[in-house]
Formats: sequence, structure tokens, C-alpha cells
Amino acid sequence: MTQAARTTITLLVLGVALAVAGVWGWRATMEPLPAKPTSAVCVATRVAAGEKVYPQQVTVSVYNSGRREGLAGRTMQLLKDQGFVRGSSGNAASAKVRRVAIWTTTPTDPDVQLVASYFGKGVDIERRKGPGVGVTVVVGDEFTELAKGRAAVRAASDTTICSPPVN
Repeated sequence: MTQAARTTITLLVLGVALAVAGVWGWRATMEPLPAKPTSAVCVATRVAAGEKVYPQQVTVSVYNSGRREGLAGRTMQLLKDQGFVRGSSGNAASAKVRRVAIWTTTPTDPDVQLVASYFGKGVDIERRKGPGVGVTVVVGDEFTELAKGRAAVRAASDTTICSPPVN
């Protein structure tokens, strides 16, 4: 085989390899990215009687029932700064809350009592299902700031709370 024939065959093989790599690369860049795995915002966590519940174990959702724009987001940030875990937030314009209300089906649970301690006296704890996950807080136009809440609350009886998933 002559030198010219070897060079031609080598260039053809390299050209085919380049074309295959180009088609593969093009198809790889045009495919959609894999979906981000969704994880639960909170999971049911058993708490035994006498066990302490801390802010890092509590998921909180905040809704704005007032006319002050961004109140739910600011309140959520204040709670996150205290160690609580972000649930959901939004507006609850149809709710009639003047200052702060906590909507829950389990008002005596330690997670509810812990969150309530950060809103001081005069918090309305209403026995009703909230729209959010975890402890649902509804703030109104008269809410201004958090109180110095408790570091932890001891569970009076065995219960289940909504905690962030452990990664």
C-alpha cells in the first residue's frame, strides 16, 4: 500500500469518527435537561412525650391576609432567621386576620406552641386546616415584628409533627 493510500484511509477514518462525535454531541446538547428531583417540604415525624422540639424541626407556611404587600415573605424570612424551615407562602385575602392567627388541627402540639411563642400574646390559634404545609401562620396588617420566642417546647404527649426531611 502506498503512502498516499494510507493517508487517504486515515483521513477518511478520522473524518467518520469526527462526524459520529459531532452527531452524538449535537443530540446530547439538544436533549432536555433531567428534571430536578422533587423532595417533600416536610415529612411526618414522631415526637415522644417529653421530647423537645426545636425551630429547625418545624416547617412553617405563612400567608398574608392584609393589604401590606410582601408581608408574608418578610414574616417568612423573620421565621427562617429564627431557625424555622420554609414551607409555602402567599396571600389569603379572604381571611379576616387583624394581627396573627395560626390555623391548625392540632393546637396543643409542640410545633404549634413553639411557633406561637414567636408571635407573643394575642395570637389566635384556630382549629382549622390551613392551606400550607406544617404550621400555617396568617398575618394581618397589624403584625409588625416577632417576639422573643422559646428555644424549644417539650411535647406533653406522643404526637406527630411536620418536619423537614433529613438528607
